[in-house]
Amino acid sequence: MIPLRDENPSSTVPFVTRLLIAINVVVFAYELVLGPALQPFMLQWGLVPERLTLALRAGEESVLGPALTLLSSMFLHGGWMHLIGNMWYLWIFGDNVEDRFGHAGYLAFYLGAGVVAGLVQFATNPVSSLPTVGASGAIAGVLGAYAVAFPRARVMTLVPLFVFIQIVPLPALLVLGLWFVLQFFSGALALASAMSGGIAFWAHIGGFAFGALAMLVLGGGGRRSYARVAD
Repeated sequence: MIPLRDENPSSTVPFVTRLLIAINVVVFAYELVLGPALQPFMLQWGLVPERLTLALRAGEESVLGPALTLLSSMFLHGGWMHLIGNMWYLWIFGDNVEDRFGHAGYLAFYLGAGVVAGLVQFATNPVSSLPTVGASGAIAGVLGAYAVAFPRARVMTLVPLFVFIQIVPLPALLVLGLWFVLQFFSGALALASAMSGGIAFWAHIGGFAFGALAMLVLGGGGRRSYARVAD
């Protein structure tokens, strides 16, 4: 299933969501011009679990640099489809979550979700030497928050049915809940097989759980979600 748009207008201009999308696009454009320097750039600014593990063992003076990659890594992407997929979800669901938290609160929430997602992914494989990059952990936090705050909001969704393709309105809780279940089972399979296929499933799971909990505690849960449902 591919969400196309939601029928859930926000009451404020989501300029933080737009700014985050713009920053991700600009950083990706910079990646494209690096050429052979791209790989060392990714290793320097991506989250490399092995490097963070070694820094933690060495002591607090050497931790700052690797720890900062928990933030920098969420603005890097490994390709066009990686970037477009992440920014598409952020564009659809970010405005309403920003509306609920407020602009400053939403920015803090987004960055916090990305850091928590990175830490969860780190905990599943602290000796990996591969850099973890992408905004998907932070965006998973946005999805978790949206699912809690607006569970009945309708999401126009592209649904392939064998050889047919249908666009149907589905409740946000169904669309995002199925997304989470897929991430969970994929993450469990990745742990069982010691392979992740290049996708940080546990970052998605950690981000989603953080987002749902943050909305329940700080955003009032779904108490006002009924006002967002179009008949």
